[in-house]
Amino acid sequence: MDDSSERCWLVEREFGDRNVVTIVYATPDGTRYHQRERSEAALRTGSPVTAAVDVAEDDLEEVRDERTRERYVTEVERTAQRYGPDEKI
Repeated sequence: MDDSSERCWLVEREFGDRNVVTIVYATPDGTRYHQRERSEAALRTGSPVTAAVDVAEDDLEEVRDERTRERYVTEVERTAQRYGPDEKI
């Protein structure tokens, strides 16, 4: 991880009806997040979903809702306690 990126942890994974999976990673303080969409097929054959990723500062969005920030903090703590950063989830 370099100075222009931040470690983010998996906080949300939602399976949609178009065979698309939305994956959300958040900063430990819950104030910023990064969202990715991948097809279910790509998840099976491509790079796996890991507990944490390093995200470039420019790719992080602000979490505007306090309730969501609190939920993300709780989920980051839970994920970080259960998994190593590079573990597949």
